[in-house]
Amino acid sequence: MQSVTYSISQLAQEFDVTTRTIRFYEDQGLLEPQRDGQRRIYTRRDRVRLMLILRGKRIGLSLLEIRELFDLYDAASNDEPQLREFIRILSRKEQQLQEQLDDIRVVMGEISQIRSQCEKALGKQAASTP
Repeated sequence: MQSVTYSISQLAQEFDVTTRTIRFYEDQGLLEPQRDGQRRIYTRRDRVRLMLILRGKRIGLSLLEIRELFDLYDAASNDEPQLREFIRILSRKEQQLQEQLDDIRVVMGEISQIRSQCEKALGKQAASTP
């Protein structure tokens, strides 16, 4: 039985990324395709890793954090160390996002207040114009 493999263009199309992006992740050591001359041959493992890289990027993980998780997974005989590290990283990311959300709420309040002051000033100008 032959294992399923993918070309770089198949993965790029499936995940809606450029082939350059995939090669970049390869250069960063996150993907390790087999080679047939110049042709890259990606396995299911590479496909899953690409999916995890993109998911990690969407939730704000750095490539270094993603690599650390991959390294833990590769070295671990069980999932506990990886899961604990992932929980730690997610907790830190959640805290950062909460702080950003708090900052955004403050700025939105300031914008609302300034807009209100501008609208009042315009109302006074309109009322005093003959």
